Amino acid sequence: MLKNIIKYVASLAVAGGLLYWTLKDYNFAENFEKLKSANFGWVFLSAFFTLIAHTSRAIRGKMLLEPLGYKPSTLNASLAVFLGYFANYLVPRLGEVTRCTTLTNTDDIPFEKTFGTVVTERIIDFILLFLLLILNFILEFDRLSDFFLGFFKEKFQGKSTNFAIPIAILIAFFVIIYFVWKKFQQKIMSSPIVKKVVKFLQGLVEGLLSIRNLKNPIAFIAHSILIWVMYFFMTYVLFFAFDETANLGMLAGLSTLVMGAIGIAAPTPGGLGTYHALVGSLMVLYGLSSDSGKTLAIFLHGSQMIITLVFGIISLIILFFVRRNKNTQVA
Repeated sequence: MLKNIIKYVASLAVAGGLLYWTLKDYNFAENFEKLKSANFGWVFLSAFFTLIAHTSRAIRGKMLLEPLGYKPSTLNASLAVFLGYFANYLVPRLGEVTRCTTLTNTDDIPFEKTFGTVVTERIIDFILLFLLLILNFILEFDRLSDFFLGFFKEKFQGKSTNFAIPIAILIAFFVIIYFVWKKFQQKIMSSPIVKKVVKFLQGLVEGLLSIRNLKNPIAFIAHSILIWVMYFFMTYVLFFAFDETANLGMLAGLSTLVMGAIGIAAPTPGGLGTYHALVGSLMVLYGLSSDSGKTLAIFLHGSQMIITLVFGIISLIILFFVRRNKNTQVA
C-alpha cells in the first residue's frame, strides 16, 4: 500500500513539475478568454468519435477472449473499457487492472486471462503507434527532424555510455538466481504462493496467445485500424473550435495524435503535464505562438479528459444496474 501511495505521489509530482515548467510563462488571463470563446460544439463531435473508438476497442477485446471460451456482451466489454480509461485519469496504469476486474465481476472471466489479452492489445497498439510515428516523420520530416533530434541530443549529450558495470551486476544476479533455484527448486515449487503465481502466469500466457486462434482476423485488423482512425478524428475536429487553428491541416492533426499518444502513455495521471509539454511545443512548429500552442494543448487534453470522465461516470451507473441484475438472477 505504501509503495503504491509513493508511486502515485511521485507521478503527481512529475505531472505538477511538467505543468509548471510548461505554463510558467503562460498568460492565463489573456488565454482564458480564448478558451471561453471556443466553439464547444466540436467537443460533442469528438465525444462521438471517442464512443466509436472505445466501443471498437471493446469488440476487439471480445475477439481475443472468445478463443479462451468467454463471450462477454458488447455492453459489458464497453463498460470495462470506459471504466479503464476513467481510472487512468485517477491513477496511472490503473486502467488495465480496472478493465480486467470489471469483466471478472460482470462475466466471471479470470483476471489473469483478461489481463493477458489486454497486454496483447497494448503490444498491437504500440506497433501501430510506432508505424504512425514513422509515417508522421516521413510526411513531416523537415518540421519534425529538428524537434526529435534536438530532444534526444539534449537528453543524452555528455552522458557516459559505459554499460560494463550494470551488465556485470545483471549477469551476477542471474547466476545467483540460477544456483538458488537448483538447490531449492522443490521447496520453491511446492509453496502455495508460487503455485498461485504460476497459475496466474499460465493464464496470462494463455491470454497473450489467444491472438493465434482468432475466429475473424480480418475483423480484428479492421477494428485495430478503426480505433486509431477514430483517435485521429477525435483530436483533429477540436482544431476547428478556434479560428486560429481551424486551418492547421490533417498533417498537424497526425502530429498531434502521435505526440499526444506518447504524452498520455507517460506515467502521469491521464498524461497530465507530458501531453501539454509535447503538444504545446509541437504546435509552435506549425506557426502558432507559444501561448496559442499551450492553449490548444490545454483545450485538447481538457476536452478529452472531460469526455472520458463523463463516459466513466455513466459507465459506473450502468455497471451498478448490470451487477444488481446479475446478483438477482443468481439469487
